[in-house]
Amino acid sequence: MMFIRSFMFFLGVLATFLLGWAGIVGIPDSMISRLEPPAGLKRYTAEQLYGRSIYIREGCMYCHSQQARPRGFGADQERFWGRPSIPADFTYDRPHLLGTMRTGPDLVNIAVRQPSEEWQYLHLYNARLVTSESIMPPYPWLFEEKPTAGPGEKALALPDSVAPRNAVVVPTREGRALIAYLLSLDRTYDAPRSPK
Repeated sequence: MMFIRSFMFFLGVLATFLLGWAGIVGIPDSMISRLEPPAGLKRYTAEQLYGRSIYIREGCMYCHSQQARPRGFGADQERFWGRPSIPADFTYDRPHLLGTMRTGPDLVNIAVRQPSEEWQYLHLYNARLVTSESIMPPYPWLFEEKPTAGPGEKALALPDSVAPRNAVVVPTREGRALIAYLLSLDRTYDAPRSPK
């Protein structure tokens, strides 16, 4: 009798787990996996994918979201952060980096709002150089100091107050890849409003 009760309890727990998984993961995933990517959505390049892994490693998604909300669900539209996100916008994103909070601004369309590569590098090196009220920490390990910039490298135009003496600051491979990823975040193409 005790075995039957234990077995029934186990089946109840298993059924609860499976129903929860189906409702939260299984059914939504099957619905989204049938979506076709919008015509303007491009696959990430190898460098952008590497930059995306740096974005994840550095924990950027803990302070930045990647989903513009529709009017009535926040001030995204008043801030001109782009049209509201749709599920098809995230066709090539695995894992999805929607984010859970916004200590910093939403980044889903940062490539449109701030397309300057130089600005992005300065912001990554020390955000207060370009946005004085920023609370984003600096990421100096994504840069290196050298006597001169090498072939194909571009030195940051740092103000004298933070520029190193007798050296230039250039982004590392990881820094360049991260900026390439950020500059790929453009979801302003004309996409359908709902899946067919």
